[in-house]
Amino acid sequence: MRYLLFIVLFNLSCTTMAQKEELARKKEEAPEIVKTEAEWRKQLSPMQYYVVREKGTERPFTGEFWDHHEKGTYKCIGCGEELFTSETKFDAGCGWPSFYDAIDKSKIRVNQDTSHGMIREEIVCKKCGAHLGHVFDDGPKPTGLRYCVNSASLGFEKKN
Repeated sequence: MRYLLFIVLFNLSCTTMAQKEELARKKEEAPEIVKTEAEWRKQLSPMQYYVVREKGTERPFTGEFWDHHEKGTYKCIGCGEELFTSETKFDAGCGWPSFYDAIDKSKIRVNQDTSHGMIREEIVCKKCGAHLGHVFDDGPKPTGLRYCVNSASLGFEKKN
């Protein structure tokens, strides 16, 4: 009987520890900037809202930055966080802006995305939680990565 009681109490304590770890992980992943959906709708265009808040995707070869060649910095449309530079942008032929590296990988959170019957790695702005696109391992050297980003999730600051 004591053994059974020990097993029950042990399982309860493990569950509680696992729940605490999960809460800590979620708190760490929570965006720094939190806005109401009404605030997001006021700030963003309908397409930007669809992409950034509803995890949508703009059609390929239609976004503002897929064929953009100016020198400068690409920023999160939700919070202005600097994410990519024109120096790491390349033409992947996919119809979306593609970058082989981020300015600072710690500014981007990667989540598993199992939508549409695929397993992909979604990228979101760590600061505000904006959906950016996906990252793939078929990019050029030196990283081998392809950050495939929706134009609607980006702003651009031209280099002077």
